[in-house]
Amino acid sequence: MDIHEAELTSERADCAQILAGLDDEIWESPLIWPDQVIYMLTHLQSAERIGQNIEQGYRYWLAEDNGQPVGYCGAVAERNRLFLPKLFVVPDYRVQGIGKQFINIVERWCRELGLPRVQSTVHKGNNDSIRAYEHLGFSIVDAIETDIGEGFVMDDYVMDKPIETGSQSEEELA
Repeated sequence: MDIHEAELTSERADCAQILAGLDDEIWESPLIWPDQVIYMLTHLQSAERIGQNIEQGYRYWLAEDNGQPVGYCGAVAERNRLFLPKLFVVPDYRVQGIGKQFINIVERWCRELGLPRVQSTVHKGNNDSIRAYEHLGFSIVDAIETDIGEGFVMDDYVMDKPIETGSQSEEELA
């Protein structure tokens, strides 16, 4: 299998359409009510929203197998962390190392920015993803419920991975 990661930017006009086009395959989830999935795809994962995210500083990466999109991730730098709210792989390509490749890319960016951690959110019932994140060095640090509008709530764990930045730690500076 030939997986190619490409960063998607606002200059690439089709990027948001490509990512949004993967949603039908990715978002078949028994964990979230179908009405909420439709709401999320329309309001949070639409091509328009992805384009807005890119304009607001998000970086997106696409995994392709022989030119066919098979997954993507999106992250944004915040004051004290790199937040990774989007890491999705189509079902037929899961457990093949794509998620790990995305995490490696995000960690590299985190180091470049000098940020101390990568954090993501994972649905509390998504045991496969929780185990995958834990396998990659993340741990659960919080449980949150986020109102996403129209009565829908995301019931997630915050997963955290400290990143060695190469600079002195706070203890060494004290």
